[in-house]
Amino acid sequence: MSDPTRAPELTARAAALDAADPLAAVRDRFVLDDATVYLDGNSLGALPAEVLPRLADVVTREWGELRIRSWEESGWWTAPERIGDRIAPLVGAAPGQVVVGDSTSVNVFKALVAAVRMAPPGRTEILVDAATFPTDGYIAAAAARLTGHTVRPVPAAEVGAAAGPATAAALVNHVDYRTGRLHDMGGTTAALHAAGALAVWDLCHSAGALPVALDADGVDLAVGCTYKYLNGGPGSPAYLYVRRELQPRFDSPLPGWNSHADPFGMAPGYQPAEGAVRGRVGTPEILSLLALEAALDVWDGVTTEDVRAKSLALTDFFLDCTAALLPAGRAEFVTPAPHAERGSQVSLRCAGAAEVMRELTARGVVGDFRPPDILRFGFTPLYTRYADALRAARILADVTEGTA
Repeated sequence: MSDPTRAPELTARAAALDAADPLAAVRDRFVLDDATVYLDGNSLGALPAEVLPRLADVVTREWGELRIRSWEESGWWTAPERIGDRIAPLVGAAPGQVVVGDSTSVNVFKALVAAVRMAPPGRTEILVDAATFPTDGYIAAAAARLTGHTVRPVPAAEVGAAAGPATAAALVNHVDYRTGRLHDMGGTTAALHAAGALAVWDLCHSAGALPVALDADGVDLAVGCTYKYLNGGPGSPAYLYVRRELQPRFDSPLPGWNSHADPFGMAPGYQPAEGAVRGRVGTPEILSLLALEAALDVWDGVTTEDVRAKSLALTDFFLDCTAALLPAGRAEFVTPAPHAERGSQVSLRCAGAAEVMRELTARGVVGDFRPPDILRFGFTPLYTRYADALRAARILADVTEGTA
């Protein structure tokens, strides 16, 4: 039940929390304005300030002056692995296991087909998170057709228990894109391995928002985008993780000249390179790759543990604010309350959600809407303030009261 009398208390709490925030200064590394509360970093991260000057140099000097020489002299050729090694600590991976390039969808396809090819013989099914982002489901179906397997949708929390002697691999989302629910990577991966299956994880809604432990959890392959919590920009290339022990067996369904052992030998037959390079396909997306490299500078001196602590504190505070300020019965919390089950977003079920989000955006609070009735608010701890959370809750209360 709403309690507007708590507004002064909430204002004081927001000010105290912002004053004590160890990540407060990181906000200055982004291009943001105080007129907007930006809570859609789970779809597209804000612009890091260093990206524009870096891209200007890439375009005017590296491309405009050095031209073809930049493949060697500016490090263009090695960018996919170099930038992969910068992402690796954010996903709990040692160097040499992450390569950047292609879209998330393409990398999901590479990872899932490769996982099925590495599975023990006689396996006939691929498990997929039943509530997965649609593209993952489409790719899983295509991978199954290509490899002669079937797809069995299973709730993410039940994937480990559902795996059996017929399971070749499972594709699971670390955080559900609609609800913000965080799933048990370590436990699910261990259960899949006990059944003889491989684990492929989609990190799109977790990497950069909370600690990920790919190596420690024994994950086989993982894929993630870089334009959400990693702030790489619209269409920035995705990344592919292949556990070191599996790299010699990684058989990509998209073997391209960039992953050849001798890419400039131009041999008619394909011979895969060693290591994470096997995840490459064609010519790297240099402009977006180097924009991403500059964007990753915002992580200098930042730990994922501090990010996670602030994420939980921010979402706790927002939940408290909305519970206190929203008209009773106007919204239902969909995101789990327990910290162990929560990513870095808050999802609310609300009648007329599309209209509510349009009005929120018009009033300077940017989240997003997922049909039929979900409001999503993504909290990026690197730049979101507690005062932003309170302002968003106040405006949401005004809007929902007006649309009741």
